[in-house]
Amino acid sequence: MSLDSHGPAPCDDADGHLVTAGPLTPPPDSAGTVADDKALRHSVAEDVQGMILATLVASLGLAIFAKGGLMIGGMAGLAFLAHYAFGWNFGLVFVLVNLPFYWVAVRRMGWEFTLKTFAAVTACGVLTDLLPRWADFARIAPLYSALVGGALAGLGILFYIRHRASLGGIGILAVYLQRTRGWSAGKVQMSFDTLLMCVAFFVLSPSQVMYSAIGAVVLSLVLMFNHRPGRYMGV
Repeated sequence: MSLDSHGPAPCDDADGHLVTAGPLTPPPDSAGTVADDKALRHSVAEDVQGMILATLVASLGLAIFAKGGLMIGGMAGLAFLAHYAFGWNFGLVFVLVNLPFYWVAVRRMGWEFTLKTFAAVTACGVLTDLLPRWADFARIAPLYSALVGGALAGLGILFYIRHRASLGGIGILAVYLQRTRGWSAGKVQMSFDTLLMCVAFFVLSPSQVMYSAIGAVVLSLVLMFNHRPGRYMGV
């Protein structure tokens, strides 16, 4: 889960919010110099296996959220709400609500990031819908769903970040607004997710919203502790 393909890493935000801001939409990782970028760039085979692993792990986390009747922030949270409220297909809604953000991604983050993100969103949405047919859980406690679902989704997004991809969504717009308007990407994402959680009270029970918030915190902590500039040099 820089705005230019070869620009400075957007995770250098002074207030530190960007790393944890949009749990499903953090910016891609970056190496320190042009030489590092060229020497340490992932091969095609490495990117493919990384994207596959990211999809498997992230979709499992989202499926566990769904089984527990919970939601998450970002566009995935909006897709979950539409699924719970109207019975709409999660994967299809997840793909559709991300479409407007690809225009921003192409302009500010390049075609490589945009195409990888489109593939990630589509694959993750489809697999999240298919998983209950392949591995059914009789019961998942809400707290377990929040903790494990959040951890797995966070790990999947971390894999995506390290292969120049994300799970799309409001985080792309948040980073764009930070670069063009000077708005804090973390605060933009936080505002959207807070609004989304407030809307969730009309669809989910208070306990489900509470556990959903716990899951979002766990996901953010996974990214906060594991996605730091200089800690990982593969791009």
